[in-house]
Amino acid sequence: AGQDVYLTVDRDLQVGIYHLIEQQLAGILTGKIVNQGDEVNEGRDSSSRVIPVKDAYFQLINNNVLNMGHFFADDASEVEKGIASTFLSSKERIMGDIRAELYSSHPTPLKDLPRDMYAYMLYIKTYLQDPTIGILAADSEMDREDPAYAGWRDETISLREYLYAGIANTWIDTTKLETGSKYSNADDIYSVLVEYVLTELEDNTAFHKKIYQYLIEDNVITGRDLCLALYDQGVLAYDESEINNLRANGPNYAYTFIKNKIASLEITPAQLALEPCTAGCVVTDVNTGEVLALVTYPSYDNNRLSGTMDSAYYTQLLNDLSNPLYNNATQALKAPGSTFKPITAVAALEEGVVSLTEQIECTGEYKEVSPTIRCWIFPGRHGTETIVEGIQNSCNYFFNEMAHRLSTDEEGNYVQSLGMEKIQKYAAMFGLDHTSGVEISEISPHISTEDPERSAMGQGTHEYANIQLARYVAAVANRGTVYELSLIDKVTDSNGNLLKDYTPEVYSHIDIAESTWDAVQQGMRQVITESSSNKIFNDLEVNIAGKTGTAQESRTRANHAFFISYGPYENPEISVTVNIPYGYSSGNAASLAKNVYRFYYGYTDLDYIQNTGAQEPSNVEIRD
Repeated sequence: AGQDVYLTVDRDLQVGIYHLIEQQLAGILTGKIVNQGDEVNEGRDSSSRVIPVKDAYFQLINNNVLNMGHFFADDASEVEKGIASTFLSSKERIMGDIRAELYSSHPTPLKDLPRDMYAYMLYIKTYLQDPTIGILAADSEMDREDPAYAGWRDETISLREYLYAGIANTWIDTTKLETGSKYSNADDIYSVLVEYVLTELEDNTAFHKKIYQYLIEDNVITGRDLCLALYDQGVLAYDESEINNLRANGPNYAYTFIKNKIASLEITPAQLALEPCTAGCVVTDVNTGEVLALVTYPSYDNNRLSGTMDSAYYTQLLNDLSNPLYNNATQALKAPGSTFKPITAVAALEEGVVSLTEQIECTGEYKEVSPTIRCWIFPGRHGTETIVEGIQNSCNYFFNEMAHRLSTDEEGNYVQSLGMEKIQKYAAMFGLDHTSGVEISEISPHISTEDPERSAMGQGTHEYANIQLARYVAAVANRGTVYELSLIDKVTDSNGNLLKDYTPEVYSHIDIAESTWDAVQQGMRQVITESSSNKIFNDLEVNIAGKTGTAQESRTRANHAFFISYGPYENPEISVTVNIPYGYSSGNAASLAKNVYRFYYGYTDLDYIQNTGAQEPSNVEIRD
């Protein structure tokens, strides 16, 4: 027998939180999937986007929940054979249309193509640029002033014209084409290139999925048939009643069906790989630095990767769009949003730019910088606030003003670099300048380097993993001890004799005024008791303190959701941090954390959690 490694991780807590995450994500999805098309998101911002149900149907194909190959198998069902027949006839037509467009003497500018043909042309260009193919140079290697490059960027020319320009500009590597002669003219090279592309597309799985996408969007292949195929392929256990309902009731029932299967977790967020389909949660003992749970969703069965490698399973994991091999607790770097504001509060109090009693008036829009910064409450306003109330209300205006003051020197001059130095100093004091200490792979954090006003409210160029936020909030909870977090408790020999104790090291102690700790902790407590978050936590049996955070990465994707917290408030024992990439609202992250506290303190048990379906998504609108 070898040596034994004991972890700090609580096995049941780890398992229970994994299920809680899955349930929360399923609840968000069922709340966001609508029986409408892509047009439903036109004009919507990143906080109000929804998920067209056809996206869910397509993901059954796109993320290999359904086996496309089995549609053509000898033992395929009648439904599967129908899907296969529809696909083959559609593919033949589409390939003909692509050929005609690529050889047309009057090709269509990209922007004027039908949406499916537009997507196919983009796919061809991307395919040729794939480093493993290497026929078309990367954009970074092209002359961006070239008219053809500009025309393609602006979508005013066709793929045919773009590729001809590529030949002329040597963006096309003709050595990888069988042109027959190095002296071939442009027409010869282009013809060889087109025939190469058309041949490659014939058996290209990714291109086939692109065809399925538009066949599903255009109702040529229906959600009803794809849902029936889930039974035919054994993805779902045989259910005669459901099968008959699908056969009899068409698209409306298919919509209800897919939502119900997500809600019951018979189809999981990981399988669908729709956003959100990932999350992380870290539970830490704030008084020792030991990590009690470090959970990433989705995950995988690591037993199948030890000893004799299950290569088919590993390939499946590599191709899974939900990225199960990626640890969302230690490797997902995101802007922390408003969860960073308590650090700015510490900096402002300790640097003397605000007092505990000073009131600052939020007008809804901070105009001291250009462009101006709107508070999340705009066109409303928070009115006058102390620093405790600024944390409670997550007021952007308040923390913009703190950063502006931190950036003002003794002569009254505004110096951005001065403000950034102070923000960086205090972020580093809470350990955000380096990895957390856990004994597994972890990506390095990044403290913002620009724009003090936006950095002060967790934007700028801040990027942190969940585990790093966990160490920071643990230091808030214990009033200043910054640990190098640890997952390992001890190592013993086979007889149980201690060989090494892995008690977490203390990295540093933050020496600041007790009144500063009082203000920050009170502000975080009032986030729970006095802000809109109270609607989530008003029935939680444990008093906690916390801070929500919402961060926008893209206007065309949902916002990221964060929540940092500790409890019990009166005598802190644990911290709970949650990140849900593209989780819409920090209310969803807060709801998940609430359920973690209820589980940890025994108000629910593992058996209950493992036999529960999707959690209701948070209906509390938290804007911060």
